[in-house]
Amino acid sequence: MRKPTALLVIVFLCMTMLSFGQQKINLATALQEQQIKAVNRTLSIYEKHPEAVEMNAGEGDGLAVLKELTFETGTIEVELLGENNPGRSFIGIAFNIQDDETFEAIYFRPFNFVATEQARKDHMVQYIHHPVYTWYKLREERTMEFENEIPAPPDPDAWFKAIIKVSEKHVAVFMDEGAEPVLKVERLTTLKSQKLGLWVGNGSSGRFRNLVLF
Repeated sequence: MRKPTALLVIVFLCMTMLSFGQQKINLATALQEQQIKAVNRTLSIYEKHPEAVEMNAGEGDGLAVLKELTFETGTIEVELLGENNPGRSFIGIAFNIQDDETFEAIYFRPFNFVATEQARKDHMVQYIHHPVYTWYKLREERTMEFENEIPAPPDPDAWFKAIIKVSEKHVAVFMDEGAEPVLKVERLTTLKSQKLGLWVGNGSSGRFRNLVLF
């Protein structure tokens, strides 16, 4: 039997790495190839960064669902750009998307990154499960269980990296390779979906780049 050539070995190793390693998604390319479905927003390429996309501001939640991407549990890395605009900058990632209104999400309030009042500092990062477990319901009924302060918050007007680790029962959020999570919560649903998307809140726009799954 002939031994495999060095080229075949290299091809096999590369395929293995792609199968079991990271999935890097160029969001601008995905948008151009019509692989992202925008819900209640318009999605466009961000003019200041050719590999980033931007969702415009509008009333209600905005979603951008990646059509061909599958994700159930694992790690999500993404870079986000919101703004220091109080009450008008809510930006994050939606996962376990059942439909346009039913999903889990981790999101940030960049305008609170520079807050001086503790009441606002406590609301920098948030978990939700819509449509039942909104931020308001969770804050009223389970205060400070599903949102938290970020000990070393980034500049609210600059790109920042979020790392979201989703397991069967929990979600943990890390910032810029930090060793300790800035938020760790128990998931509020047993529903399962492999749909993942970009998310902005009421009145918010947002910019997204360098999405990686593993």
